[in-house]
Amino acid sequence: MSLTVGEQAPDFTLHADNGSEFNLQKYLRKAGKGRLLLVFYPADESPVCTAQLCEYRDGIEAFRALKAEVIGISAQDAASHLAFKAKRDLPFTLLSDPDLSVAKLYGAKGLLGMKRAVFLIDSHATLRYQHVEMTALFRRSAEELQSVLENLQD
Repeated sequence: MSLTVGEQAPDFTLHADNGSEFNLQKYLRKAGKGRLLLVFYPADESPVCTAQLCEYRDGIEAFRALKAEVIGISAQDAASHLAFKAKRDLPFTLLSDPDLSVAKLYGAKGLLGMKRAVFLIDSHATLRYQHVEMTALFRRSAEELQSVLENLQD
């Protein structure tokens, strides 16, 4: 499936690292005027994924100042996510998509598993930015995503 900027982001429910359920629509209603940066990544503790999520961790205050919360999604289970968060001091929620059903909805499912991708969703569940990497070796920098956020018209 291919999404288009300006259309509604597909709703989904996944298990969070803390054992709760995360539903996109419920989260956006509760978040009010916030924005959500969904970060699909192939695996906890892989070199590129670790570098990417640690960079987003280091830029978390800038993301929050731009009214954006970061949420990671990969196929690993909650135990893996909790260990990864603790080891890397990640201040955001990690969701488990073990069958890659949500990745498929967002066009982030590849032949060999999860693709690296980012999607910016506004408080109305409208997709405002997307980038799906052609190869998992590349990633969007925190600075680039913060620039996208700064230039968005709400």
